[in-house]
Amino acid sequence: MAPGRKAKPPQPSRPANTLILDNGAATLKAGLLSNPTTPPLVIPNLVARDRLRKTYVGSEASAIRDTSDLALRRPVERGSIVNWEVQREIWDRTFLDTGAPLRCDPSETRLVLTEQPNNLPALQANCDQIVFEEYGFASYYRGVGSTFNAYHDVQTLFRTPKDHPTVANAPAEVMLVVDSGYSHTTVTPVLAGRAVHSAVRRLDVGGKLMTNYLARLLSLRHFDMRSETFLVNEIKEAACYVSPDFRRDVERCWKGTRGEKWAEYLTGGGIAKDYILPDFHTRWKGQLVDYDPARHSKSKKIAGSDEDALTLRNERFCIPEIAFNPSDMGMRQPGLPDLIHQSLQTLPVGLWPGLLANILVVGGNVLFDGFIQRLQKEVVQRFPDDCVVRVARPADPITSTWQGAAILANHPHIEKLVVTKKEYEELGASLVARKFAQGLGAG
Repeated sequence: MAPGRKAKPPQPSRPANTLILDNGAATLKAGLLSNPTTPPLVIPNLVARDRLRKTYVGSEASAIRDTSDLALRRPVERGSIVNWEVQREIWDRTFLDTGAPLRCDPSETRLVLTEQPNNLPALQANCDQIVFEEYGFASYYRGVGSTFNAYHDVQTLFRTPKDHPTVANAPAEVMLVVDSGYSHTTVTPVLAGRAVHSAVRRLDVGGKLMTNYLARLLSLRHFDMRSETFLVNEIKEAACYVSPDFRRDVERCWKGTRGEKWAEYLTGGGIAKDYILPDFHTRWKGQLVDYDPARHSKSKKIAGSDEDALTLRNERFCIPEIAFNPSDMGMRQPGLPDLIHQSLQTLPVGLWPGLLANILVVGGNVLFDGFIQRLQKEVVQRFPDDCVVRVARPADPITSTWQGAAILANHPHIEKLVVTKKEYEELGASLVARKFAQGLGAG
């Protein structure tokens, strides 16, 4: 008698918890899926030490009052985790230690972790080993961060009328994700939830470079702020914007020649702002205020004003301009609009209309005023007139990737994508690489 068919092995049961980590270079976005409506915790992904040599780990950094001479250690460099000693310390404080805000048992928890596109295999294998062998998570999925954004409702993002209801938890068919974060900026075409790796383009301009460049300019023109990167970053976030017409704004900030100052320079020209620096005694935070020429008069200085103010002029728009024209600071890389053009040149022309009509920008740098308008204006100039260009930004571009990952975690086919601890122990790293390569649209 012929033997009967072997029954399929039962699917492993879903773990009790799902922990989602968007492990960025500047901040760690973390949350448990038990309550998907609750926004994730946004935790500084760093270990800091103040001038009194007191150490702050992760979320403890928000308690720092005196940020002068602050020494920072970050576990993520150029988009990849390279210092696991620091990263483990931050993770432990987040979900392992007593009193951790997201305390959970890894043996009963699934981990969904983001990574950058085209990450090095050696770094991926090292990450997988730590997740399973040191932390012992029950199951695990590692995906490209940009692709998680495809699980948002595209019609809502771009405010288009819904002729037909979208399928719940299904990824967008076509999307171009621009992720501009702390370390770099990437352009990732996404088809059905999968990144087209051959068309991914990267620009080595991020929040870190902009902050360092601003510190350099301020040190040359005002005070030496090369060791005050924490404060300079606050100045950048409060004062900088993307200029719609760079040359015009440069002319408005021109001082004049031979000691004859232009009237527009004296009044600020609608661009100049004053940043009142903290003194760390009575003012713990800086403040951006309108430019006041009287604040910088000689009589005010003789009277001994207790306010130290930086006047910001072309620094306000020259810093974000690096993303559009890196050659301004000597970088031999194309700007973001040219990078998008290069990416689409590697793809069939038939995909261009769909990608250009669904450009989603995420990351901290897209919060600069004027970023979306400038990007759309320049991308339109580089493509045929019959291509409609739409650029959208989520309500919260910093947590957008985490929210997309939360939608994926409820996907009906998520069990086919994750790797369990038992599978990892039996088949090793080769299974992890093969299974994750199937992409988010698998199923």
